[in-house]
Amino acid sequence: MADKPTIRHFSDVLCVWAYVANIRLERMAEEYRDQVGFDLHFCSVFPDAIGKIENNWKNRGGPDAYGEHVQGVAKGFDHIEIHPDVWTRTRPASSTAAHLFLAAARLVEREGADEPAKGLGSTHRLTWALRHAFFAEGRDIATWPVQAECARALGFDPAALRERIDNGQAAAVLDRDVKLCQSLGINGSPTFVMNDARQTLYGNVGYHLLKANVDEMLRTRGTDEASWC
Repeated sequence: MADKPTIRHFSDVLCVWAYVANIRLERMAEEYRDQVGFDLHFCSVFPDAIGKIENNWKNRGGPDAYGEHVQGVAKGFDHIEIHPDVWTRTRPASSTAAHLFLAAARLVEREGADEPAKGLGSTHRLTWALRHAFFAEGRDIATWPVQAECARALGFDPAALRERIDNGQAAAVLDRDVKLCQSLGINGSPTFVMNDARQTLYGNVGYHLLKANVDEMLRTRGTDEASWC
C-alpha cells in the first residue's frame, strides 16, 4: 500500500527503556511490515549524560547508584543483558554524538535505497549495534572508534558517515528530529506515535497494548469512526 500509515518511533540511544523495548519494536515491524511504515527518530534524553545523572542522582549515590538502578531494571527482563561497567566505569558524555552518527547513517541508507524498506532498515540495525555495545558490552558509544567499528561490521563505510558529519548534513537531519519532537510534544524515550499523532504511547509499554493500538488504527482507517485506543 503506497499510502499505508506510518508509526513514528522516538528514542535515545542511551535510554535503558528503549534498550528493553527494542524487541517490541522489531516484533511490531515484522508483524505489520506489509501494513504499516516505520519512521525512526531520536529524542534528546541524555544530551549531557553525566551532568543529568549527577544532578538527578546527587542525593541518591550519583552515577554509581544510577548504574545499580540500571542493573536492577535489567533483572526484570530476561531478553537483555547489562554489563557491570555501564554508568559505573563506562560513562558516555552524551547521546548526541551517537545520534549524529546515526543521522549520517540515515542519510546513507536513504541515498542508497531504490524504494522505501519494509519494516526497519539498516540504520535501525546500527542503532541496535550501538545500544548493544554500550549496555551489553560496556563500551563508550559516544566515541568515534566504537561507532566506526559497529558501522563497519554492518557494511557501512565509516568514511562516508564521517563525510556527512563533517559537511553538516547529519546535523541538519538531527535538528529536524529535535524540531519534530518539539512539535509533537515528545517528552521521553521510547515513544510511539501513530494515527496522525492521535495515539501516543510512551515508556515501558507492553507489546499487547502496542498491538491493540495498531490494530485499532488499521481497523478505523478510512472511516469516520474514532479509534477506541
